[in-house]
Amino acid sequence: MAIALISLSAVHLAYGHHSLLDGADLTIQSDERIGLIGRNGAGKSSLLRLLDGRTQPDDGAITVAGHVRVATVEQEPILDEALTIEQTVMGEYDPDNEDWQRGPRVLALIDKLGLPPEALVGTLSGGMRKRVALISAMANQPTLLLLDEPTNHLDLDGINWLETTLKQWPGSAIIITHDRRFLESVATRIVELDRGKLLSFPGNFSDWQVRKAQWLESQRLENARFDKMLAQEEIWIRKGVEARRTRNEGRVRRLEQLRVERVARRERQGNVQLAVDAGQRSGKLVAELEHVHKSFGDHCVVKDYTTIIMRGDRIGIIGPNGAGKSTLLKLILGTLQADSGTIKLGTNLSVAYFDQMRSQLDENATLADVINPGSEWIEIGGNRKHVMSYLGDFLFAPARAQSPVKSLSGGERARLLLARLFARPANILVLDEPTNDLDIETLELLEELLQDYPGTVLLVSHDRTFLDNVVTQTIASEGDGGWKDYVGGFGDWERQRTTPQKASAIEKLTTAAASKKSSAPEKQAAKGTKMTPWETKELGQLPAEIHAIEQEQAQLVIELGNSELYTNDSAKLAAIQARMTELDSLLLKKFERWEALEARNQ
Repeated sequence: MAIALISLSAVHLAYGHHSLLDGADLTIQSDERIGLIGRNGAGKSSLLRLLDGRTQPDDGAITVAGHVRVATVEQEPILDEALTIEQTVMGEYDPDNEDWQRGPRVLALIDKLGLPPEALVGTLSGGMRKRVALISAMANQPTLLLLDEPTNHLDLDGINWLETTLKQWPGSAIIITHDRRFLESVATRIVELDRGKLLSFPGNFSDWQVRKAQWLESQRLENARFDKMLAQEEIWIRKGVEARRTRNEGRVRRLEQLRVERVARRERQGNVQLAVDAGQRSGKLVAELEHVHKSFGDHCVVKDYTTIIMRGDRIGIIGPNGAGKSTLLKLILGTLQADSGTIKLGTNLSVAYFDQMRSQLDENATLADVINPGSEWIEIGGNRKHVMSYLGDFLFAPARAQSPVKSLSGGERARLLLARLFARPANILVLDEPTNDLDIETLELLEELLQDYPGTVLLVSHDRTFLDNVVTQTIASEGDGGWKDYVGGFGDWERQRTTPQKASAIEKLTTAAASKKSSAPEKQAAKGTKMTPWETKELGQLPAEIHAIEQEQAQLVIELGNSELYTNDSAKLAAIQARMTELDSLLLKKFERWEALEARNQ
């Protein structure tokens, strides 16, 4: 039976004139995992601070059950950099929680995540720090776990670990995240913070999408009925003198109330308006790498990597933290020299770079100066636009145009960097973790823009849904400096990497030729019974059949490179992928049969 842990009743919270919670109600129950979503700046992090007691509401009531223990992991955890990992995690001990297994359990968890216990926190990467903060919060097994963007800075392995851990978590959790696949896997309820109100939808992200669409439609119909009634009453009140003499005072009061309700109606916010000017087209070839090596000291980051990137490619680069994704990007763009191998760049390359660390933003510069310093106008695709209007496209009010960058939230910084990125023509977009801090609606709009963008996209991301919706090719780290190209997005990479790799016909022939040189007893064992005439005929036909299968596979790979498949023809995409799987299986059987017959034909 579910137990209420924390209840919010008619809670109000505002900063200055900006209302974050406006009479919000919410009950958090035991054994549930809530995905908390909403626009950037809506107040999601502020809600977490109310729940763990760091902030008090302006009005309303918050009721906490007596047994509830809350632990919070903030978006950018603040840790003592002078302590080791083990000291940091063990230092979070709660004396009121008599858990004798805590020490061994925590050490086992540190070991499982591959964290060096004696390493100083100050030497850790962002992803490692986030893992330490998560372990520290979970160490005392709190009743309620509050996580603010926990997947930021985590690599794919870290995200998978967190998903598994949360699904097995014995308590409740509230997770602020815009990672849609994470929400799909983990959430049992979605709570949306929308202009001060908390809307609750049972189920995971897919369930929320369906129910939210139904809710919006019912709101539209209700608003339409309301507006029609208001219009009729306004006509009535504007009738002639005689009508006004005899009018019903109760009806007048009702009209006054309708007007108040109409003013108070919470209209849906606008969306970010994204547009990008690809400028002059680059050459057909963007970059060609042949047998490229790159090391830093004894650490090999790129080993014998060869690839070709053509104009219009949308490429996702994936791999664990520290694998060298940013280094590979710099090699592709020619901003870093290889130790060996050749890198050939195309012509007319104009690059726009989105930095995951937001280091391109001057903290003291105003928003307007960030977009276009020294000028009030920008030009996109031949259209001239005032900087105030352009900032409005990214949901920045005109009054904020002269605000400094340091006043912005993480999500607002991401939006501002996108605004600056798209304010200049570029035929190559380099996006390094662009999804961090962006809300779901902005993510979906960015996906649509990138799908229609005629230039080349190089994308580093751990957002699996974003990768699937944007890229047509994936470059994945294989470990030890190895990198490999795959057709399709993240899901395609997952399927392809779990399928045993098939050797080419030439490799199979080489293997067979080598087997002929084996010892005499092995030859005798392999010969077995004499081949029949139809088996001899079958053996002669197999090379042609294998070649035909490989030709069909090559053609399907070309078709999979068509970006429109991923946006406009999901049925054909599924059919091609199913056929590829079928051909893989058929090819393997043909090879096995060919080897068996060849072994008997000695």
